[in-house]
Amino acid sequence: MSQKKHAVIIFDGLCNLCNNKINFVIRNDKKDYFRFAPLQSEIGKKQLAKHHIHQHNFNTFFLLENNKTYKQSTAVLRIIKKLDGLWPILYVLIIIPAFMRNVIYNIIAKNRYKWWGKRDSCAVPDGANLEKFL
Repeated sequence: MSQKKHAVIIFDGLCNLCNNKINFVIRNDKKDYFRFAPLQSEIGKKQLAKHHIHQHNFNTFFLLENNKTYKQSTAVLRIIKKLDGLWPILYVLIIIPAFMRNVIYNIIAKNRYKWWGKRDSCAVPDGANLEKFL
């Protein structure tokens, strides 16, 4: 029996914007490709350490896919590429150099708590999506 390969998204579990993005991915991931772990969780911390990522870097989220780590706008575009619907069309933005894409990404990341708010603790997934969280 073969085990399905999943990519893992590590995100800021306290950030309202980040949680909304995760919910968006879940709704548009009909192939059940992604799994999720908050940066603040033990699993998230272990995954970061395993991939040699400093835990103080909470201004981005990470995509762990095929033993590679992606962050910032590159992670966003790689995630979008795997979603259902017309979203993969946006992957064409990968032709813009990452340093240019990340200017916008970093402005949003820096202001995400101010613009979208922050939770006191990580959200708990509902029963239907519980198996998607590590």
